[in-house]
Amino acid sequence: MLKHLPNILTCGRFVLTVIFIIMILYSPKITDAADYQNFLLVAFILFVIAGLTDMVDGSIARAMNVTSKFGRMMDPLADKVLVCGAVICFALVGQPTLFKLDNPVLAVIHWGYAAIIIFREAYVTILRHIAESRGVNFAATISGKIKMFLQSFAIGTVVIKMAYVRDAAWGNYFTSIVYILTAIVTVISGLRATCRSTWLESKKAVEVAED
Repeated sequence: MLKHLPNILTCGRFVLTVIFIIMILYSPKITDAADYQNFLLVAFILFVIAGLTDMVDGSIARAMNVTSKFGRMMDPLADKVLVCGAVICFALVGQPTLFKLDNPVLAVIHWGYAAIIIFREAYVTILRHIAESRGVNFAATISGKIKMFLQSFAIGTVVIKMAYVRDAAWGNYFTSIVYILTAIVTVISGLRATCRSTWLESKKAVEVAED
């Protein structure tokens, strides 16, 4: 049973992700301010728990020497579903609000940010599946983990802003800076994935097989 714990945590993150996404989509229907804050606080707690499972499942797998291809594939996939699902839901509910910008401008920001995140995650996922199908380890790297941390931090920032500091000037500036920084790091990490030695190794393996 213990040897399956990392994979159980990963699957649990999928469940928490679905609940979190549903809560974000439902949140605009709550009209009472106190209920709205409490509802988003619960969503934030679930998001933090999901993030904690991401931090420990890989460490447990390595400590117990039960790392597997399933874990290498599903763990980052769970992260991508969480992040991409969250940014899409934020765009759908029109969050975060920033500097009293008009809705059309906010929509461009929200969907532009979501497009950057989704394109990067889809691109790297394709690289990972191709590499793993060729027997090449394409596990997460430090740059990828930093990117994931910033993306998760950005999501948590938006939830807290929605609940407690919707109109505060410092909240607008802080959220904007986090969004810009996250977008930059996301693009850089995607470019670095293309240059990873494991991906190049995978390409060489195919070229050799074709010769």
